[in-house]
Amino acid sequence: QVHLEESGGGSVQAGGSLRLSCVASSNTYRRLCMAWFRQPPGKEREGLATIDSAGVTTYADSVKGRVTISSDVAENTLYLQMNNLKPEDTAMYYCAAAQPWIYCSVEVDRNLFGDWGQGTQVTVSS
Repeated sequence: QVHLEESGGGSVQAGGSLRLSCVASSNTYRRLCMAWFRQPPGKEREGLATIDSAGVTTYADSVKGRVTISSDVAENTLYLQMNNLKPEDTAMYYCAAAQPWIYCSVEVDRNLFGDWGQGTQVTVSS
């Protein structure tokens, strides 16, 4: 089991940027499939981006070009850089971890991600 703790959320105006962080307590971090999800109020949780042990990334169409997922394996930390934020980006953002044998992509069932953080709130005002 991997303990995940997100930080970096906050309130910003449209057009602004935020960098989310997620620290993982696992000595197998470098092998995991890591992901960022978000859940807007009253809506389902959606996958935004994933990164696998080789550094291969995938992105949801809704955020492609505005967000970048990255990973610092030396620090067991996952990042999500978000630029040009819009009010519709308002949501609780979660990081998640999955075992390395899954197909590491935003297209896979979120239930394949067995470990989740508590989330960090992002609020974008117009």
